[in-house]
This record gives sequence, C-alpha cells and structure tokens, in this order.
Amino acid sequence: MRESDKIEAAVSRAERTGLGHVPDPADPRAFRSALARFATGVTVVTAPDADSGAPLGITVNSFASVSLDPALVLWSAARSSLRHRHFSAAPAFAIHVLRFDQADLADRFTRNGAGFDGLSHTLNVAQVPLLEGTLARFECQTEATHEGGDHTIIIGRVTRFSTATEGEPLVFAHGQYGRFLPGR
Repeated sequence: MRESDKIEAAVSRAERTGLGHVPDPADPRAFRSALARFATGVTVVTAPDADSGAPLGITVNSFASVSLDPALVLWSAARSSLRHRHFSAAPAFAIHVLRFDQADLADRFTRNGAGFDGLSHTLNVAQVPLLEGTLARFECQTEATHEGGDHTIIIGRVTRFSTATEGEPLVFAHGQYGRFLPGR
C-alpha cells in the first residue's frame, strides 16, 4: 500500500469514528460550518480610499487583541475583497466594535451594502473616518501586515481608543447576528 493510500485510509477511519475532518480547499463547507460554531463580536473597520481619500468601511469579525504593551490589535482582510488593496495598504485605520442594536450598521459595510452613503461620520487627524455611537473604537496606525492564506493579517498600534459606558456587543455565530446574554 502506498503512503498516500495509508494516509487516505487513516483520514477516512478518523472521520468515520468521529475524530474529525481534514479541511478540503475544494469543498470548504464543513470547515466553514465548524468555524461558525465560534461566536465572535462584530466590527466595522474604516480607512480612507488609497486613491481618492474617500471613506471606506468593511464589516469584520476577525478582530483580536495582540498586546497590552505596546497596545496592539489585529484583524484579517480577505484578499478576495474588492476593498482589500485599500485596507492592506492603509497607513491608519479605525476598528469600531458594534452594539447589539447595530446590525443595520454592520450590513451597510458588507459586500452590497450602502457603505458611507448618507452616513454621518467625522475624520481623525490621519483622515480615517470615525463612526459615533459604537461600543468601542480603536484608532490605529498600521504596525505590520502578514500574509495568512487567503487573508492579510493587519496589526495595528492603537493610538487612541474610546469606550461606551453601557451596552452589549453584537455577536455573530451560525451565520447570523445575535446578542450576548450577560450573567450566564
């Protein structure tokens, strides 16, 4: 039996006995479904357009803290996104953590959303668009970018942040928005 046949047989045995699946790039549905079991927060990342300076935003759930000292955060931009080149080249950006009642704001910055059309915003000193009324906001200078498969991992050095005194986060799991239930 060839080595590749042995590996395939072992993978089949593991899958039949409930030991898991092997990610298959040709059919990513099972892997995506497993990832959907993990609840995340929902953010909108904003930056100026690389060419025109016009405000751009994108809804992201791949946000995480990296370090307290120095203050670093990260998010991942899909290389398939039409906005990828703007965000991966942006010298500065802002991450807005959304409240449970801001699903409509999240939808504005998805693939076919309205974006900044008709939406009030301000600009910081780096000309990054800022949204008001979110649960938290992190204004960042791009510290580093790293290729990560079909995404670019963008690390930001937090230069300023703000936090709401009250509110619950918008949560995303199983392909839909939801709400965090505190005290459970």
